[in-house]
Amino acid sequence: MTEYLAQPFERPYYAHCVWNAAVLGKRLGYPAISVVEFGVAGGNGLVLLEKYATEISTEIGIEIQVYGFDTAEGLPAPVDYRDIPYYWQPGAFHMDEAALRSRLTHAELVLGDIRETSKTFFEKYQPAPLAAVFHDMDLYSSTKAGLEMFHADEKYRLPRVFCFFDDIFGDELTLCCDFTGERLAINEFNESNEMKKISPAYYLQIRPVFPGSPYIYIFHDFAHSRYNDFVGPPNQELPLAPNP
Repeated sequence: MTEYLAQPFERPYYAHCVWNAAVLGKRLGYPAISVVEFGVAGGNGLVLLEKYATEISTEIGIEIQVYGFDTAEGLPAPVDYRDIPYYWQPGAFHMDEAALRSRLTHAELVLGDIRETSKTFFEKYQPAPLAAVFHDMDLYSSTKAGLEMFHADEKYRLPRVFCFFDDIFGDELTLCCDFTGERLAINEFNESNEMKKISPAYYLQIRPVFPGSPYIYIFHDFAHSRYNDFVGPPNQELPLAPNP
């Protein structure tokens, strides 16, 4: 591993997920992967994601496609209490599409209602397999629709996908809980799928903490045909030490 991840990042959790997703894709022999941001808003995150993807693509030696999903019109109206309407305001986080497009070099904007774009994305764009997904759609209903993309054909995702959920902790006003917002969407996904699960990235609990690390989860597709392909270090021997 190079010193890439040792440098300071504006969003270290983006760099961490993209780097490790690229490493996994490379070890599995994929020529390309995709990284996705759900909830682009003004576009600062997508601009950074594109930058990190470009750098990491060169470092690892794998193509990295970047996609950003948004309505371009701000948050939609809440469906019910599960969307936390006491905190999230319809129309918030509006996008200046022209300004954002002028800053992007290769990232693709996927604009429209996530309930529709999530159904047409794979057929329309034919993306490389999803390897990292950044969820920042705030609402339960939007997050739930985004997670439905994990039900597409397995050729469109790695067997394990790095996920970042921006709104699972909140603050004294958001008061995130397991029964609303992104946490509810994750819980319902796990309850309704026997062979697909979303779990915290537990390895990060024993590593030095960096900003955003508790927000990182891993999607596992246990039925994926590549799930059991070996990606570990080749030398796993631990010989007996010589007598002192």
